[in-house]
Formats: sequence, structure tokens, C-alpha cells
Amino acid sequence: MRKILFAIFIMFSAGLPLRAAEVLVAAASDLGFAVKDIITDFERTTGNKVRLSLGSSGTFEAQITNGAPFDVFLSADTAYPQELQKKGLVEPNTLFVYGVGRLVVWVPKNSPIDVEKLGIQGLLDPSVRKIAIANPQHAPYGRAALSSLQHFGVYERIKSKLVLGENISQAAQFVQSGAAQVGIIALSIALSDSMRAAGKYWQIPLDTYPHMDQAGVILKQARQAAHLDAARAFTAALQSPKGRAVLERYGFSQP
Repeated sequence: MRKILFAIFIMFSAGLPLRAAEVLVAAASDLGFAVKDIITDFERTTGNKVRLSLGSSGTFEAQITNGAPFDVFLSADTAYPQELQKKGLVEPNTLFVYGVGRLVVWVPKNSPIDVEKLGIQGLLDPSVRKIAIANPQHAPYGRAALSSLQHFGVYERIKSKLVLGENISQAAQFVQSGAAQVGIIALSIALSDSMRAAGKYWQIPLDTYPHMDQAGVILKQARQAAHLDAARAFTAALQSPKGRAVLERYGFSQP
């Protein structure tokens, strides 16, 4: 009888982690809405937990370089993960591109600007006093926004109106709260329920700013903290058909 019970235990526990772990994930803020949906399903199906921190990619890269104990880093570009690779802080062969980001011009629903018709020219409307973007010093979406403004030849005319968010999520908060009249933000944020309800947007053409491949890595800290298996499971969930479907729902195209 004991052998039978032991066999049943092994059969039913085979699909579960031997010991649930908490994975510490640092993610670019444009991923906030999408990754939370993925985390909910991951925790339910694996028994592991995820502690999520959202912010700017450049800030996280600096923190990780200085010893911040993250297991997984999801950047808004490929450059910051590659830099961590060069520094020897990444588990070998774990870098992956999870999606391609897009920029939009977003205005509140009560804005007098017909952004869907005017596009980037809406930034020149006399009602615009402040334009929110992410800080280009450490946020890839901020650098992309500047590239697009320069491409369209409007940067010099509006540069005094720019207000910089610490990250792309804070830039969205500036315009949603009324601190700015227009925001150049991530499509993934514009597609969230709250931003859909509050505003309207125009997608900036992809050929006006650098291609925004977004990459993730597992950090060596995961091995040191005995979180490596759980970290691998989480990144696998992100790249699974279900994970990719969530990312696509929030506007990330596949690489």
C-alpha cells in the first residue's frame, strides 16, 4: 500500500516545482500592463511567485551593475542587456528578444487636437504648452521620441515644451493627469484599459525612429539565489504562445 501511495504522490507532483521560488523581475515600465497579465498566469500554473519592479531600462542596468539582486531583466531595448552581458552579469545563452515596441502620440479625449488626423503636427497646436516624453538619458522610448521629432522636423519648434518622465509610464501619467497636453508614449500603455478610456492616439510610423527590439536576460544573481529554475520557467512563459499572445494584445509585434 505504501508503494502505491508513493507512486500516486510522484504522479501528481511531477508537474509542480519541487520548491516554490520568488523570482525578482526588473522590467521596463512599458511592459507594466502586459507583464502583470503574464505573471498572474505564471504564478497560478507554477506555484512560483514574482516580485515585479518597473522603471527605466537604463536605471535598472545601473542598479544591476551595482549589485541589485534581480533575477530577470526585461529591457525596452537590446543595448542594456548586451551591456550587462559584456560585464559578465548574465547567465550564458539566456538573452532573448520578446517583442518590438511602438510609439504613439496620445492626447486626452477632451483635447481640442484631432490627433488621429493631424498626427505629429498636432504638437504644434497653440493649445499645447507641455509635451511629455520619457527621459532620453536612460529610457529607450525617450530616445526614440527624440528621433521621431527630429525626423519630422518639429524638434526645434517644440523642444522648450518637453517635460521628461523618469520612464515612459511616468510620461503617460503626466499627460493623463493634465500636467502635459500631449504625450509621446508606448503603444503598450496606450492600449491599457485606463488609457483607452481616457484618450486617443496616433501611431507614429515605424520608419521615423530606430527599430525597437526589446530583450530580456536571466542574471547570474538568479543562480546565486537558487532562483535559476524559476527564472528559466518565467522567461519560458514570456516566450510561450500564451505569453506572446498577451504581448501582441498590448501592441508588441513579434521580432
